[in-house]
Amino acid sequence: MPKLCVNVDHIATLRQARRGKEPDPVLGARICERAGCEGIVVHLREDRRHIQERDIYLLKEGVRTKLNLEMSIAQDIVDIALDLRPDFATLVPERREEVTTEGGLDVLKEKERIEKVVERLQEKEIKVSLFIDPELEQIKASKEVGTDFIELHTGRYAHSEGKEQERELKNLVIAKDKAIELGLKVNAGHGLNYQNVSPVAAISGIQELNIGHSIISRAVFVGLEKAVREMKEIITVGSRQ
Repeated sequence: MPKLCVNVDHIATLRQARRGKEPDPVLGARICERAGCEGIVVHLREDRRHIQERDIYLLKEGVRTKLNLEMSIAQDIVDIALDLRPDFATLVPERREEVTTEGGLDVLKEKERIEKVVERLQEKEIKVSLFIDPELEQIKASKEVGTDFIELHTGRYAHSEGKEQERELKNLVIAKDKAIELGLKVNAGHGLNYQNVSPVAAISGIQELNIGHSIISRAVFVGLEKAVREMKEIITVGSRQ
């Protein structure tokens, strides 16, 4: 069964709408852990639109499971990660004008830069994952740069329907199989919600599902702890199918 890691970025999004002190993503992380999640995910974006540097240092002190820092390969962000030393670092593409991450990292195009960042992070005993589209060439390139994990971008699957969604699910399975064949460990995430997560949870070999927006959205109506518990239950049931 894949583990559930909760992205708490959008707790900070709500806080930053007023530039105030609440709601606090650090408190949110504690509630998520109390509800049974196995990890906390945050993305320190270059424009600091939600998570701030103070948040990640407080989270590093307070998280009891593990902290996964999503990050670009910009030098200042890499320097912060090296100082912070999270349990996990996931390298993601980042464009200032995007609302959220719109696709996977182009490892082929940025191979030399990514390889250097992976090496520097690993020297600090930080496990590294690359957030990539489920494409065989990107998986091969990920192996070549020395990463520990990949995280398969599930956006195409999540945003499709019917036969197209079935095809995208098969693509995720093929990509997972290739990654494991090459010796990579596999996580997955992006766009997963309470309606579409079950088939992904049923894919054998995926270690973690990173989910944020749908859980925080659900929490508005039922509370954060219940929202996390509901997602864990769906993943548990789905993984048994």
